[in-house]
Amino acid sequence: MKKNLFLYLFIFALLINVFTYMFFTNKQKYENERIEKMEAGVKASKEAVAAEKEKLAASTYFSLENNTNAQTYFAGKDVNAIVMKINEAIYKQNVNPGGNPLVGYPAMDGDKPFTIAKIKVLNHRWIIADFTNGLRWGEVMLKYFVEEDGSITLERTDSVLYEFKPY
Repeated sequence: MKKNLFLYLFIFALLINVFTYMFFTNKQKYENERIEKMEAGVKASKEAVAAEKEKLAASTYFSLENNTNAQTYFAGKDVNAIVMKINEAIYKQNVNPGGNPLVGYPAMDGDKPFTIAKIKVLNHRWIIADFTNGLRWGEVMLKYFVEEDGSITLERTDSVLYEFKPY
């Protein structure tokens, strides 16, 4: 009987060792696969971030803040302050009862005036702006000058009103 007991204990210990070995081997494989998946995800995320940085650099290429050649025109002046003055000068004209005169289009659609919604200062001379009256929209190209006294002179170069398509 003792002989059979030791045989059963030996077989049981052997089975426990085999199952333990298999468990830890599979656990290590699972952890390695998980780490590889995470590393692939991190690599993909880094590539996506790099691609977005390239897109951002391309989209901000035409801006006064990133154009060193245009900034040299304003040597010794704060470019950000100039951009803020330009924005204020344009947005102040939105309060006119007939709409912003820089747009170049009269009030339409039940006398809703056009107002400028977005502004982008391209360089030391040009601005592009988006305008709307709530139903129609368009874009206007402006030329600006910073006078010696710091005032801003604005002049419409061209504008486009997109075709109205009711829903």
